[in-house]
Amino acid sequence: MPKQKTKSSAKKRFKLTGTGKIKRKHAFKSHILTKKSKKRKLKLTHDGLVHEADTSNVKQMLRLK
Repeated sequence: MPKQKTKSSAKKRFKLTGTGKIKRKHAFKSHILTKKSKKRKLKLTHDGLVHEADTSNVKQMLRLK
C-alpha cells in the first residue's frame, strides 16, 4: 500500500506546538491594510491556535491521526 501524503496547503499553513496544539496565522493581514486600524493589524500579526472543533480535521490533513 502506498504512503499517505499530507495536504500541501495544510503543511504550509499549520505548525504543531510542543504540547500538541496546532498554531495558525490570522487572516485579513495581506492587503487593503489602509482602512484597518493599527490595533486591529497588530492583533492579526500574532499567531493563534486552531479551535478544538477543527483540530481533528487539521490533524487528518497533516496525517497526525
